[in-house]
Amino acid sequence: MKTIIVGGVAGGASCAARLRRLDEHAQILMVERGPYVSYANCGLPYHVGDVIEQESALLVADANTFRAMFAVEVRTGCECIEVLPASKTVRLRDVASGAVTTEPYDKLVLAPGAASIRPPLPGIDLPGIFELRTVPDARTIRQWIQKGTPFLAGMHRYSGFQTVRPKTRAVIIGGGFIGIETAENLIHRRFDVTLVEMGAQILAPMDPEMARIAEGHLQRHGLNLVLNDGVAGFEPGENGSLKVLTKSGAVYPADVVILALGVRPDAALAKAAGLEIGARGGIRVDEQMRTSDPDIFAVGDAVEVKDPVTGEWGLVALAGPANRQGRIAADVIAGRDSRFRGTQGTAIIGFFGGAAAWTGVSEKTLQRLGDTDYEKTYLYPNSHAGYYPGAKPIAMKVIFRKSDGRLLGAQALGEDGVDKRISALAMALQMGATVYDLEEAELCYAPQFGSAKDPVNFAGMVAADILRGDMPVSHWNEAEDGFLLDVREPFELAVEDVPSATHIPLGQLRARLGELPRDRDILVICRSGGRAYFATRILLQNGFKARTLAGGMLARTHASTFWSD
Repeated sequence: MKTIIVGGVAGGASCAARLRRLDEHAQILMVERGPYVSYANCGLPYHVGDVIEQESALLVADANTFRAMFAVEVRTGCECIEVLPASKTVRLRDVASGAVTTEPYDKLVLAPGAASIRPPLPGIDLPGIFELRTVPDARTIRQWIQKGTPFLAGMHRYSGFQTVRPKTRAVIIGGGFIGIETAENLIHRRFDVTLVEMGAQILAPMDPEMARIAEGHLQRHGLNLVLNDGVAGFEPGENGSLKVLTKSGAVYPADVVILALGVRPDAALAKAAGLEIGARGGIRVDEQMRTSDPDIFAVGDAVEVKDPVTGEWGLVALAGPANRQGRIAADVIAGRDSRFRGTQGTAIIGFFGGAAAWTGVSEKTLQRLGDTDYEKTYLYPNSHAGYYPGAKPIAMKVIFRKSDGRLLGAQALGEDGVDKRISALAMALQMGATVYDLEEAELCYAPQFGSAKDPVNFAGMVAADILRGDMPVSHWNEAEDGFLLDVREPFELAVEDVPSATHIPLGQLRARLGELPRDRDILVICRSGGRAYFATRILLQNGFKARTLAGGMLARTHASTFWSD
């Protein structure tokens, strides 16, 4: 049986390797229109920033590796220009010579990936405007930084001993993974960096109030962040530089511009072959990665995937799902009954010593779908035991079903321990766990790694308390009509205060219950929620109507910005 795989990198390359491990006698041909069959595109911003110095470090496996280790025929610089399902053939064009050949297949795997979005804006083809999607893209950007204009070409003459160094300026268009990571790396290279994002927030999968934390962290490290403003075009500047024009009328000078507007699935081949295309523009596949033609499979960034929480079809351009899809397609071709579970979009991004991560559905998605059967909570546990040096707070948002406690999604930001908490929650979510399961999760503990009540346990305990009625909650956007009770200590009020709140420290609460109304909802505040919970328990058991304001003052610092928009 002959299998042709169109495209390498994550999905196609993993499919080829897996198929060979399952079937030693299969005939496998992998074609890749670019020069590299398998490379780490997630590392490209770090190569631009010289964190990864050698380009060769990004190359996971080359054509010779696949030939020698897996007996896979590989043709790089070879583009599939047409799929003919009726005759089960593909037409291949040699990029260098233009020669076209026809190859038959028994099974075909499409892994064409996704193309960077490059809108037809005025001046977008000026020198110095780049995308960052492939190894050659990174190489071109590095070369431009080194000698792209007369100004940049002279930068090697400026050393750290000189008191005045001309500013080098970069403008990044887009606030997703590539945009933020490239911005960080160019700041490390001493560029003044402006990031322009058309939307109201960066990191679109996160809820806005959580993205605010990431935005503040980036700004504290020198990023000029511009939100709610789209790019209108580009013009030449002085000495080979550029001007970035925005819809608001602002002009940002730049020596290099990086387009990081996201990607769209490369579904042209599939569409021309008559395969079903989904509403989001990706190739529609079933659980076994089959397209509407049973002998044609599709994997990676070009396919639409189903969200296991909402059941919606969507586009998720992540390496992990692409690799798993490639393996599943290989399994099915080899006769195994493997199935893809969908993807919940688990992801993480690091910047300036911090990290933001998420899994599952966001609150804004639930609101868009009209789903009201959910509750949320905010918490700020330490990354490990507070008495052990180096503990850092983790800002967490956990979303769960009101009706049965099923975990729906989680978001976290911090400088330590974010990755393993979201990874644990992602696994729990995939297995259909509830917040009650999180309460009982057995996780490894030593003071330098975690706490006896890990943040994952803590999240489950808080959520379970809410559902059991032990800790009724409200949120800051609901706080206007409530009676606010602040149970923090007086010295804390000097740092941040809510003028309309009544202040009774927790230690004095039992003795001062007579100062509180019994005919109004009392919304209890502390720094992060712990003391407010204790106070809520006291009040409820003494006949008051009380709720904890989820996340306390820490949640207010970012949620108030969002809710006031």
